[in-house]
Amino acid sequence: QVQLVESGGGLVQAGGSLRLSCAASGRTFSGYVMAWFRQASGKEREFVSAITWSVGSTYYADSVKGRFTISRDNAKNTVYLQMNSLKPEDTAVYYCAADRTAIIHTTTKNYNHWGQGTQVTVSS
Repeated sequence: QVQLVESGGGLVQAGGSLRLSCAASGRTFSGYVMAWFRQASGKEREFVSAITWSVGSTYYADSVKGRFTISRDNAKNTVYLQMNSLKPEDTAVYYCAADRTAIIHTTTKNYNHWGQGTQVTVSS
């Protein structure tokens, strides 16, 4: 059974940085896409970034491009989201997701496995 556990969220001032971690377990993730989504209060969950586990190809939402970096550590079975130059509009619960596919999807319906989420709050 796939388990995803996020950590690293917190409160930070605008312009600051945070690094989120997603510890994955339950199987080998070769052939999977790992993604980060976020959901602000009262809004729908939206795609942030994704990475293919095997090759390391990445994709970003326009709103975070140039500020966020996704990476993975195969030995630790962990995916990271380095978030720099944070803005108040980045405030949300951030979720890690996984899908067994070679194609990066940006919609929630394509991901079968989800973590519990970690809160990121950016103050102005």
